[in-house]
Amino acid sequence: MNPQKPDRGIIAMTCDALAQGAIISYPTESFYGLGASAYDESAVEKIFMIKGREEGKPLPVIIPDLKTLSELTADIPGIARVLIEKFWPGGLTLVFRSSPQVSLRITGGTQKIGVRISSHPIAQAIVSTLKIPIVATSANLSGENTCSTAQEVYNILGDKIDIIIDGGKTEGVLPSTVLDLTQTPPLIVREGIISGEKINPYLSFM
Repeated sequence: MNPQKPDRGIIAMTCDALAQGAIISYPTESFYGLGASAYDESAVEKIFMIKGREEGKPLPVIIPDLKTLSELTADIPGIARVLIEKFWPGGLTLVFRSSPQVSLRITGGTQKIGVRISSHPIAQAIVSTLKIPIVATSANLSGENTCSTAQEVYNILGDKIDIIIDGGKTEGVLPSTVLDLTQTPPLIVREGIISGEKINPYLSFM
């Protein structure tokens, strides 16, 4: 699929499959992701099984819009709005306190949820069409190398997932940066695409 002009028919088919519990792989601005509807407990459980992901480890999600962010989070601090305006859509995952209705499998029992709006046209087309958040963990086995092509995903997970969307080679250099906003001051849990050097000036105004 041309990543700059996502095929609407394929996107619609993918969303229909997600609504029925499918597990997919799709390109993001960093690596290929492994996705499922964040509201489907059974599908989320499959993600853990496919990756061999340890219990209690949260799963980040991508969302279609800021309205969805309000539904997933208990509160949105002022600094979050500043960071969202500057870095979304893009490779910054912000960690919030989760709202009560968010699955414990998504939060890993931490009562926190990592969220971002993706800047990759295919990833964003999927959530915008589905209109609900999807899981956005890396398409690999836990602890193993990440994948930057659809072929790599197929080689590792091809017999375990339902759909692989081939959007060409991704940047595949660094993952998203993860910033925990539930702490004061906020903590960079993982430095990735967006450097701490770029983020820190905004945190100094808290």
